[in-house]
Amino acid sequence: MNTIQLPTPTGALERYTLVGTPLQVGRPAVPFNRIALSAAHVVADPFADVDPSSGGKIDWDKTLEYRRYLASLGLGIAEAMDTAQRGMGLSWQESLQLIRRTRAELSDSRVPIFNGCGTDHLDPASVDSLDAVVDAYLQQVDAIQTAGGRLILMASRALARVARSPDDYVSVYRRVLAQVDQAVILHWLGDMFDPALARYWGTDDLTAARDVALQVMTESAHKVDGIKVSLLDKQREIDMRRLLPAGVKMYTGDDFNYPELIAGDEQGYSHALLGIFDGIAPAASAALSELAAGRRDRFDEILAPTVPLSRHIFRAPTRFYKTGIVFLAFLNGHQSHMTMLAGQQAMRPLPYFVDLFKLADAAGLLMQPELAIARMKTVLACYGISQE
Repeated sequence: MNTIQLPTPTGALERYTLVGTPLQVGRPAVPFNRIALSAAHVVADPFADVDPSSGGKIDWDKTLEYRRYLASLGLGIAEAMDTAQRGMGLSWQESLQLIRRTRAELSDSRVPIFNGCGTDHLDPASVDSLDAVVDAYLQQVDAIQTAGGRLILMASRALARVARSPDDYVSVYRRVLAQVDQAVILHWLGDMFDPALARYWGTDDLTAARDVALQVMTESAHKVDGIKVSLLDKQREIDMRRLLPAGVKMYTGDDFNYPELIAGDEQGYSHALLGIFDGIAPAASAALSELAAGRRDRFDEILAPTVPLSRHIFRAPTRFYKTGIVFLAFLNGHQSHMTMLAGQQAMRPLPYFVDLFKLADAAGLLMQPELAIARMKTVLACYGISQE
């Protein structure tokens, strides 16, 4: 029997027995009827003798191996996004290398790959004009397009700092979109993910901000594939989805309410561009296969227990959700350690990991139960908790 002694909130130990049945998932038999992009994490090199404040060093073999795993489950890749610690340990230079390597690694795969394009090589404090923001975006646009990559235009900290009105946002996006070769995905990331993006689109009124984004897309609809909305507010996403220009897709970034948003309603549905799909990849793949086969009830059944897990992983402060994603990869044997770029493995407390372990079990996402228990014991030992 798979049991382990886990600490309670008071510090006492209690016996916990695994209750979940690991999902049995293979390569999808039929294509999904939703576009599914997983924002993928990077694996750090735990042996690198570097100052964590510098970011760290990437273990390229394990990082690319994980992308092959995601692709084997039918999931596309949203590369070099915030899940990969973009702006929180992953530099633009490393991001471009990651984009190039992933494209080469998955060249024989049929899954879609989009790539984060931003202005993060700039110090926002040094930016004093909209022209500088446009030039920064276009530098990354050119580099990614030269590598043959599709673009996700990420929200810009520099733009959020220098813009003075909604018109400034419209102007910058108009100029950048005019230079893209293929339709892009826009990215509206709420300040719960990045406090530096507060008042994005030039206002703190989210309805007014939505209308600015809609104006951008309407003016350049032929240059916009879709928009990813990460506000953790399902009704706002649904309302915006119903107002999108013809042919422009909604990609949910709502890691709290993704099942119902992907399933949709009589007026439409959202595609997926989700950080949580990194952590729950087997469940995401299995559920999307069921949805494509017309079995909505089974889709809901598979994803329902993943929602408490996802809400826990993305709990406030939300920007540290990557720590939970890496912990799941460690438990499931995709990497041998929890080390992260910039020392981000330290950004969650022990009770967070204990509850995550239980929730992953309940969702059937501890794929190798004995290994997961052994690795959880290793983590507990680091906190002075013995199983004797």
